[in-house]
Amino acid sequence: MLSARLTIDGSAAKVAMPAMGPETGRELPRTETRMTEKNGTVTIEVTAADTSAMRAALNSHLECIRIIEDIEDLTEMKP
Repeated sequence: MLSARLTIDGSAAKVAMPAMGPETGRELPRTETRMTEKNGTVTIEVTAADTSAMRAALNSHLECIRIIEDIEDLTEMKP
């Protein structure tokens, strides 16, 4: 079994739980994901049966994090 941990802190962590909660709650074949928040830091723990499942899960979560950060950057840019 493979495992990985992603940690999000700062302002992106504030929206990560509500934004990514449904994603981590989905059942994916050969993959389990758990998301926790403590002291303003969000941790996503992924376990997978094989490298293909792990790659797919990590790509999905990293893409969500990237979108959160992109939206944060756009909303901070005010004329």
